[in-house]
Amino acid sequence: MKQYLDLCKYILDHGTKKDDRTNTGTTSVFGYQMRFNLEDGFPLLTTKRVHLKSIIHELLWFISGSTNIKYLVDNDVRIWNDWPYDKYKRSSEYKNETIEEFAQRIKNDDKFAKQWGNLGPVYGKQWRNFDGVDQLSNLIEQIKTNPNSRRLIISSWNPKEVDQMALPPCHSFMQFYVVNGKLSCQLYQRSADVFLGVPFNIASYALLTMMIAQVCDLGLGDFVHTLGDAHIYSNHIEQVHKQLKRTPRKLPKMVLNKNAKSIFDFKYDDFTLEDYNPYSGIKGKVAV
Repeated sequence: MKQYLDLCKYILDHGTKKDDRTNTGTTSVFGYQMRFNLEDGFPLLTTKRVHLKSIIHELLWFISGSTNIKYLVDNDVRIWNDWPYDKYKRSSEYKNETIEEFAQRIKNDDKFAKQWGNLGPVYGKQWRNFDGVDQLSNLIEQIKTNPNSRRLIISSWNPKEVDQMALPPCHSFMQFYVVNGKLSCQLYQRSADVFLGVPFNIASYALLTMMIAQVCDLGLGDFVHTLGDAHIYSNHIEQVHKQLKRTPRKLPKMVLNKNAKSIFDFKYDDFTLEDYNPYSGIKGKVAV
């Protein structure tokens, strides 16, 4: 996707060296926007392979309202393991287990998973129970009954509970927009790990928009991605340069099971990606 590569180039050309919470160091810019027409194809990066299985399971996990990594671990999705593992390592119960051994205990021991697998009131909690409000259900009802509303909003940023979260929400605020029978979504992301996180975020919120459009009987508009602190970590610079040497390929097509009539009906097998032809993956370490 050219939009993503343009973001990478912009940060490298105009970014400022900046310290960060993880002490990794970043090259950072403040304020950037990308736009993806969802009728042009599914915006899944082609200049490196992106793990779609993780994206789909994470999104279904958000929608369910869960905040425990056990569902993800049970489905071999590792993207949230670092935060609870880091907390576990600092506890008196830590016995030098590797992160892989930690995940295996989460998978096999329900009591251990309940104690150490919870991330606090992160995304799913806020989407489904923001101080007693099911924002996701309300959003869909409003889109169906009042599509011209300018209040089609979900916020993951709950100031009262931010300090209880393993990681305060990076993709923190979304607004939906209906015009000419098409649904668009704009996401505000306060903090954007451009190499590792942003490709996931683009695909995840594009997919969420497609799911909501289907259950609301609407066509597809744009996914607009607005970034606050957009940064490339210092240990990802080489990987970004490697990606910039690759020419984007044609976007794949995402097909949803038309029998899913509610946002809560979707299962992993309801998503089929067609004609995905990416370059090989490029690894990078998560900054925790």
